[in-house]
Amino acid sequence: MSDLYDDDILLWSERQSELLRRLAAGEPVNERPDWPNIIEEVESVGREQLHAVESLLFQALVHMLKAEGWPQSRDAENWRADARGFRVQARRRFAASMRQNINITGIYADALQALPTMMDGQLPQPVSPTCPMTLDELLG
Repeated sequence: MSDLYDDDILLWSERQSELLRRLAAGEPVNERPDWPNIIEEVESVGREQLHAVESLLFQALVHMLKAEGWPQSRDAENWRADARGFRVQARRRFAASMRQNINITGIYADALQALPTMMDGQLPQPVSPTCPMTLDELLG
């Protein structure tokens, strides 16, 4: 069954879910679930959800920083709107158990690094070197 996991994960997942359903219903089965890969996949789901929220927060911060750094840019209002949209999406995907794993200081530092040094031939206005918002404020 592990070979199938490597070769065709969709078919593997369909077979594993059917096998688990049968086991849960108390039916006798002739094969064992592929526990090592099932465990890996369950852990992966949580990591992917966390990564999705972190990615949305990163995008929100980049857009907020662009609007702050280049407030006179014709794109500033679009950046603010995009930032609001990313924050809404992050809030919708956020689960309270993620809080302890989200390093907002690190995400903000990454967002600072992602900013361009110039835009439209202009240097940015100074922006805060530390995140001016808490996680709750970003998600609020």
